[in-house]
Amino acid sequence: MKRYERLQQIRRLDPEKDFLEIYRLSAAYEFPWDHTRALELALYRTYAVPSIGALLAETAEFTTRAQKRYDDTALLLDAVIEHGFDSDEGRTAIRRINQMHRSYDISNDDMRYVLCTFVVMPKRWIDAYGWRRLSRHETVASALYYRTLGQHMGIKEIPGSYEEFAQCLDAYEEAHFGWDEGARGVSDATLGLMVSWYPRPLAPVLRAATLALLDEPLLRAFGYERPSVLTRAVTRRAVRLRGRAVRLLPPRKAPHYGRQNWEVKGYRDGYRPGDLGTWPVPGVRGCPVRHTEVSAAGSAE
Repeated sequence: MKRYERLQQIRRLDPEKDFLEIYRLSAAYEFPWDHTRALELALYRTYAVPSIGALLAETAEFTTRAQKRYDDTALLLDAVIEHGFDSDEGRTAIRRINQMHRSYDISNDDMRYVLCTFVVMPKRWIDAYGWRRLSRHETVASALYYRTLGQHMGIKEIPGSYEEFAQCLDAYEEAHFGWDEGARGVSDATLGLMVSWYPRPLAPVLRAATLALLDEPLLRAFGYERPSVLTRAVTRRAVRLRGRAVRLLPPRKAPHYGRQNWEVKGYRDGYRPGDLGTWPVPGVRGCPVRHTEVSAAGSAE
């Protein structure tokens, strides 16, 4: 297979009907590393909305069990991509996602914003750092994939196109990004987790490089010092050079799903989607339910 042959395959598909297949080809074959980094950034970005960041701080999941929270999120999202919406694995993963979200008082606007980050951030990342830009077929398919996921999650007033997702994201961030002490704690814990994946002596360099990939509104919301012009230039150039190097490699022959990422460390002996995720913390944002009550509630839409 030649380097651009899979892109030609994607372009022969109908993004309106074949959006799951196109998204899977893009995420698991063409850009698995880029999709992982972009979705990490997408979730990280949501902390800068105080109503989201403060809730995550209250549950303490990201500050006390960051690795498990990372693993569970990656694996639940991955199950739907790999197996589809109508599979047992996909339906179970969506059911667990719904059970977790319905345990707390989360607004539809916040849920919709998080969904927007999943659509917009991968395209912006890949267009900036990928080995090629995202095609229109892939862009349309991604929007439809997450629109379908959002419908299964019961989210209302979901944007209908990539352009609408991007407009919704930018407007929401402009209106809601802001400082919250708890959110900053979640951000620090997440940065600490990412740095912990590498040898300890590299920690200061990796933390600086990660901050160099963040934009100004995100840095301001968390109260981080702006990275130097040199650090930002070197970091972003290095990631772009990685994309150019990947362009010279032969295309991937087998899919690479999120469960195969080396950053996922907590389930070396396997897992069941129904056992993943968090359980309600009574008293957090009006959550009165117990584990057993939530396990029996919530289902894929």
